[in-house]
Amino acid sequence: MKAPKLMPLKGDVVEYLFCILKREMTFSECIEEMVENEKKRRLVEDIRQIQHTEDLVELFC
Repeated sequence: MKAPKLMPLKGDVVEYLFCILKREMTFSECIEEMVENEKKRRLVEDIRQIQHTEDLVELFC
């Protein structure tokens, strides 16, 4: 089975890719940065959700 030559991307993703590629990064570096940014975004989102839904107790050492 052949892989498609074109991959549909959202407009904001294309804009982000072009912005990064202007800094003379390789495509692999660009994708790695996008993945890391998404991981950080999800972590922050998860932390906010936990803070909002859980009753947290402050621990003293």
